[in-house]
Amino acid sequence: MKVTVINHPLVAHKLTVLRDENTPSPIFRQLTEELVMLLAYESTRDIAVTPHAINTPVSPMTGSKLSKPRPIVVPILRAGLGMLEGMTRLMPTAEVGFLGLKRDEETLEAVTYANRLPDDLTNRQCIVLDPMLATGHTLIDSIDYLLERGAKDVTAICILAAPEGLKNLEEHLKDRGDVKIIVAALDEKLNEKGYIVPGLGDAGDRLYGVVD
Repeated sequence: MKVTVINHPLVAHKLTVLRDENTPSPIFRQLTEELVMLLAYESTRDIAVTPHAINTPVSPMTGSKLSKPRPIVVPILRAGLGMLEGMTRLMPTAEVGFLGLKRDEETLEAVTYANRLPDDLTNRQCIVLDPMLATGHTLIDSIDYLLERGAKDVTAICILAAPEGLKNLEEHLKDRGDVKIIVAALDEKLNEKGYIVPGLGDAGDRLYGVVD
């Protein structure tokens, strides 16, 4: 498992505004989209391409096109949906599937409640979108699902990560599969409720409001 923390002044600036408790939901959504585009640039560095011959206005040349099958983007419901627009702006031809996982607030384990993905992911490159890598249980279940169905490699894009979550992921995955984690920041720790500190609160609630 390879972890990359994006060290860039624009990422740091946008993340600071995102963390601020006074940032309203519309600005939070916009900043999330912008941050994901910056993170996605790094996360797609190893996307498979094939040579493609074209004619420019000046001369013939051979460029590159995304290989088939196209990458599949997997937002984790519901907060991952707030990251989807930024990802598809950068890579509009990618296919999109969905996984619905929620955290049991007592056990902190992930529970699957929705799945809109193919059963066969052989040789597919998968990009998982989940804003908060806290305990790591949601990403563990998501990555397990994708690798078990034959995914060629899995890249997870997260806005924030906690050391505990990264440790859980690494211990679970060991050397199984080609897995990369791209994050905007690695925070200090988890609190007793399993929230990232200093964090930014509940990403889903801040994106879409509190649902009673």
